[in-house]
Amino acid sequence: MNRTPHNPWLHCFAVVTALATLALLGVGGIVTSKGAGMAVPDWPTSYGYNMFWLPLKWWYGGAFYEHTHRLFAVFVGLLTSILAAWIWGRETAGRTRWMGWFTILVFVLMLGHRGSGNASGGAVGVPFHFNILAVLIPVFLIFSIVQYIRTRGLLRWLAMTAFFAVIFQGILGGFRVTLYKDQIGIAHATLAQLFFTLVCVFAVFLSRWWNEMEAKPVEKESRLRRWFIAATLLIFIQLVLGAAMRHQHAGLAIWDFPLAHGQLWPDTSVEAIARYNQQRAELVAFNPITAMQVRLQMLHRITALLIVITVAISAWLTLKCTGQGNALRRVAIEWIVLIALQATLGMLTVLKNKPADIATAHVVVGALSLATGVLLVVLTYRVKILSFTRSEPLLCSRDAVGAN
Repeated sequence: MNRTPHNPWLHCFAVVTALATLALLGVGGIVTSKGAGMAVPDWPTSYGYNMFWLPLKWWYGGAFYEHTHRLFAVFVGLLTSILAAWIWGRETAGRTRWMGWFTILVFVLMLGHRGSGNASGGAVGVPFHFNILAVLIPVFLIFSIVQYIRTRGLLRWLAMTAFFAVIFQGILGGFRVTLYKDQIGIAHATLAQLFFTLVCVFAVFLSRWWNEMEAKPVEKESRLRRWFIAATLLIFIQLVLGAAMRHQHAGLAIWDFPLAHGQLWPDTSVEAIARYNQQRAELVAFNPITAMQVRLQMLHRITALLIVITVAISAWLTLKCTGQGNALRRVAIEWIVLIALQATLGMLTVLKNKPADIATAHVVVGALSLATGVLLVVLTYRVKILSFTRSEPLLCSRDAVGAN
């Protein structure tokens, strides 16, 4: 990535954006945990009103959580737009600068024009220009990603990627409501995790510490980085599985732990599934349990075990291969603490019958775990670590001992 002058105000703004995004993930988790995702049936309006002027008489029950989620999402979108415009203006000049600012302004104005609509919801009530955005934004998002790769890490294109990603995230959330598609809800939840990770990476890239550190040459072989990548990919897969479980609105398909319906692997026969549905104690689940949901939750548990093992090995290797005070060492320790907390919250979610606060904390810590894994991968390209040799698969090379 190209070096740019450090701006402490820009860095602080990126940190605020990351914290706001984390808070938004928490609000979204509460909405899903309380089954309030469809409490407001229309979008981008709310009960037929412009969502920014919804009367207070509608702010109760599930609508309170859902509408709060929408307004907080707009706030995060505004922060991201300012961040993108700020970085674009810092790295460009002349016509290029004005074209970038004009593009951001046009999309912000299009999103801001929500008007009034059909309070009954459905795709018919979605304004025409939002359908246009649903087609254009993925194209712009892909283009900005390609430009970031092609320019070898110019921050302005990463900023544009974040800008188009947050718009796409909002559109997915809206069409999840109007089309009532669980698949869109899963994509919406997954992109939210990725967007939070991207903003966290921004906060690191804009820090004084990152700008003052010389980029080191890419090592010929770094198994430590491979462990980080493997564990991070497992966490991402786990988050997708969790999103799929939450958006099926079937609640807990398995409500005991460490066993599953009293067995190591639960019975998924027709008779067993009928018995599970009769025995369930949940009152907020909309759909019946299916055999696929039972298998999905078992896959979620197996993946969780793999994550604990992989992150533990990664943290152990980091402690073996870095000196005291090394940034990788500190972040790796925080990572294993987050994973331990995440596993604990997952167990409590099951044993306490999926309370909204614990389930939401489970989502938030999962997002932090994914972001931490990605940051560890990024840091291996900036922070000196010890290289592994083929003859010592689990130990560090002797000539690098003491490196920081």
